[in-house]
Amino acid sequence: MSTASCDTSAVPFGDDHGDLDFSPMFTPVTVRGMTLANRFVLPAMQRKWCANGEPMPQLIEYYRRRVLGGSALVITEACAVDHPTATQVPHYGWISEATRDAWADGVRRVRSAGGHMFVQLFHEGACRSEGGDGPLSAYPTLSPSGLEHPDVPRGRAATGRELEEIKDAFVRGARITKEIGASGVEVHACHGYLLDQFLWAGTNRRTDGYGGPDIRDRVRFPAEIVAAIRDAVGPGFPISLRFSQWKEIDYGARIAETPGELELMLGILRDAGVDMFHASARRFWIPEWPGSELGIAGWTKKLTDAVVVGVGSVGYDLDVMESLRTQKEANSTGRAGLAELLRRFTAGEFDLMSVGRGQIADAEWVHKVREGRFSDIRPFVRADVRSQAEP
Repeated sequence: MSTASCDTSAVPFGDDHGDLDFSPMFTPVTVRGMTLANRFVLPAMQRKWCANGEPMPQLIEYYRRRVLGGSALVITEACAVDHPTATQVPHYGWISEATRDAWADGVRRVRSAGGHMFVQLFHEGACRSEGGDGPLSAYPTLSPSGLEHPDVPRGRAATGRELEEIKDAFVRGARITKEIGASGVEVHACHGYLLDQFLWAGTNRRTDGYGGPDIRDRVRFPAEIVAAIRDAVGPGFPISLRFSQWKEIDYGARIAETPGELELMLGILRDAGVDMFHASARRFWIPEWPGSELGIAGWTKKLTDAVVVGVGSVGYDLDVMESLRTQKEANSTGRAGLAELLRRFTAGEFDLMSVGRGQIADAEWVHKVREGRFSDIRPFVRADVRSQAEP
């Protein structure tokens, strides 16, 4: 299992930062009829501010303040779909009939602040804890092949019927998301959880047409979920899909070994109804394959006509996992990091950029970048993730 710490050596950005003109990133962009005022996104990051599947007041206020601070799009916490095998984590959000009103209030607050909100739909798969004494402890942990990692079994493989039930739960979640007034939905298929477990050959050894060595088989179930969501929400509702090569338990993992495999996967998902690919990297500037400086977002933009969102350590030398799992504090990459972000955006490597830790630390991060007040940005510290009070 590869969980080596990320390289924290000097960020390899150029020295000529000049005067940074971020005006190109403050132009509008349209995704299936939804127009965003700028190119900055608050991505899904668990704040542990949910109870009984509903967002607590401080979570809704956190979203609202980031919109007031300039973020054009807010993506909710990863919210479990309404299936008893989705998660046992008590502080995760759920999307169900029981929680719809509370999430609807969050959507209203974000809209009243002038922003858009997507709800991210999520199932843990083999990452789900088993047993215990919680209300869902009697239900099994399900995944493609009963594997959390190629060398780590957990739970069991889902039956064909169980996969249909899980797909229906994603569809119900998307339908509720649209009914409560959200601007779109994001399908979570990254970081080693259920749909990513389908995409990764190491955890998907099914022989029923939904797994194995061919990426076209491994993408089949996620694509069927996207297609079913599209049928349920109609043609005018944006669908985003967040994917990653890396997993929380294996930083070196790959779902696509080559650009050709990535192109096949993206094409199938695009045909199924994806409008926006949220390409998750641990660092946005790291090349994905030798011979090109393109990161995973840049390759995604090159290989598809969909809108592409980049993400990965904007403003910091440590990646998010090292911020969460070690005692190290991230150092700011300063003007050099912002210059690299701007350079890659103007080169057309992505259409939008997600900024997680930067906006957790400073609700005004986007406004300060727009105004060139880079030295006024409050730096992220590890305590911000666990704080119950807004910085």
